[in-house]
Amino acid sequence: MRKSLLIMFLLFAAGITANAQKFALIDMEYILKNIPAYQSASNELNQVSKQWQNEVEKLGKEAKSLYDSYQASVKTLSDAQKTKKEEEIVTKEKSAAELRRKYFGPEGELFKKREALMQPIQDEIYEAVKEISTQKGYAVVVDRASASSIIFASPSIDISNEVLAKLGYSN
Repeated sequence: MRKSLLIMFLLFAAGITANAQKFALIDMEYILKNIPAYQSASNELNQVSKQWQNEVEKLGKEAKSLYDSYQASVKTLSDAQKTKKEEEIVTKEKSAAELRRKYFGPEGELFKKREALMQPIQDEIYEAVKEISTQKGYAVVVDRASASSIIFASPSIDISNEVLAKLGYSN
């Protein structure tokens, strides 16, 4: 009997605690699609990325061309000429790999540019979400776009449009 009362009391207490917390959802993809600055930053990143990719591919093609030329003439070259051509090929391949790392590596130019363009937008969204959460007393705000474990959520707790309105983008 005591165990039953204890379990019922704990369930009651847990129920009261769960009801006291308010939750909300945002859809970050939806919010970002409706912010023109994000779209222009994304376009700029794509253009820069394509330009840099073309530079890297050009160096790669030059290295391949040198290698093909070397393979075609390997039988007629002296040992010194072979060594020189091989070093030239290796140097060109290394410069292509270094350029790829410089542009697309973990701390590369693309990462830095993305951070410089996107971070202010993300910070602005975070501040708007924080302000709305504080005003309305939300204990937790979850991003629907990145929370793959959410199977269903009521549209009534989605505050994405409120965030956009707070940022000055009505939808």
